[in-house]
Amino acid sequence: MAKEKKAPRPRAQTPKGFRDYFGTEVTERAHMLHTIAGVYHRYGFEALESSAVETVEALGKFLPDVDRPNEGVFAWEDDDYGWVALRYDLTAPLARVYAQHRNDLPTPYRRYAMGPVWRNEKPGPGRFRQFYQCDADTVGAPSVAADAEICAMLSDTLEEVGIPRGDYLVRVNNRKVLNGVLETMGLSDDAQQQAVLRTIDKFDKVGENGVRELLGKGRLDASGAYIDGVGLSDDQAAPVLAFLTSKGADASATLANLRAAIGGSAVGAEGVDELEQIATLLDAGGYGSSRIEIDPSVVRGLGYYTGPVFEAELTFEILDEKGRKRQFGSVSGGGRYDDLVKRFTGQSVPATGVSIGVDRLLAALRAKGRIGGAAQGPVVVTVMDKARMADYQAMVAELRNAGIRAEVYLGNPKNFGNQLKYADKRESPVAVIEGGDEKERGVVQIKDLILGAKLAQNASLEEWKERPSQYEVPRDQLVAKVREILSQWA
Repeated sequence: MAKEKKAPRPRAQTPKGFRDYFGTEVTERAHMLHTIAGVYHRYGFEALESSAVETVEALGKFLPDVDRPNEGVFAWEDDDYGWVALRYDLTAPLARVYAQHRNDLPTPYRRYAMGPVWRNEKPGPGRFRQFYQCDADTVGAPSVAADAEICAMLSDTLEEVGIPRGDYLVRVNNRKVLNGVLETMGLSDDAQQQAVLRTIDKFDKVGENGVRELLGKGRLDASGAYIDGVGLSDDQAAPVLAFLTSKGADASATLANLRAAIGGSAVGAEGVDELEQIATLLDAGGYGSSRIEIDPSVVRGLGYYTGPVFEAELTFEILDEKGRKRQFGSVSGGGRYDDLVKRFTGQSVPATGVSIGVDRLLAALRAKGRIGGAAQGPVVVTVMDKARMADYQAMVAELRNAGIRAEVYLGNPKNFGNQLKYADKRESPVAVIEGGDEKERGVVQIKDLILGAKLAQNASLEEWKERPSQYEVPRDQLVAKVREILSQWA
């Protein structure tokens, strides 16, 4: 009789595009989310936690990657609701929530939301299929004062999490200005307009000359491949180039250049007026051009936003994987999207908001050395006698009640050296030792593991004697001595 084949063991690996996060990373993210939430709350925004799963119908046309299966989302067919998917951002769920509960919500509705989102996109270096977003949005406020407030809050948030002035810039533009430019160009063909928008979106990669070539006959890319252009004449392309290069020495000069770029377009003039209002409001609040500036080169989300758009960029340099200097780049973006809720209600509802890429921001702070140092582990109470576990549990409870992070060693206590190795692996600052002799004498041994490691590296014999790393103290001074040692290494 043939022997049954054993089922193969599953591989212990994360799926491509996903990763695991451990201790310090999780703690750092939680701290950042708490800090950001504090700023959002200070501005009067209320927390919202929506479902991680939405119907594909609710996600609508703003799907992230239409060239991939399920249009860039992780979707499956539900027996009751048809196709559903993991949320790909926090804005589409907000539109559904507002449409569903609008009779019970205040207008304007100001909410913030934080949590993971999932995208079925091709992963790459630093690009994951699950990542955290941190959003704040105002729904139901048509005034650009709402957009200006979002920009100010974004600036405050970056400073609060540890990005000082001079290391970031919030840049603001307006989709209506671009619509005015397209109107001035006289392009009636929708496909040609979309081709122009896609070309404009490449401005930060190919520059002014590259855009000029792509608007015309085409250009050779870095690999030597020829990319066909839109086929516009120089005169037709001129308004686009004037728009993209209209940034002046100050906001007034930039706005004047934009007015020239839009010609006689009414919608373009409306966009420039809105930018002028935003600049005035921000200036009144003390947010000068060193923090927030009008910049026509911001062309993100062209198919999504309907008015002001903004992007927060970190301006300092880091080294890439090949050791080359490069600017860190964008960590946040947002804008006005007045058409999203309309999909549910049939009525236009003004909305504006911002999304911060928390993982990107954490990576920036690590690159600058502002977070990511060695995490301090718990105080470890060692076990010298298994029969006296209650004594050790009493010690650890005393430490915890005093607000000190602590644990009892719960492995096999037979080899004491292994207990100290465990404490080292946990990055523990202190180990507490109480054998039978110490118990009889009413004392405990407290080992300063950080000092011990430093002395072991380069201390002389005299330094060993002068600076012992292990102390014997009365049992009732356990908490006081541990606290004293921890304060030295805080």
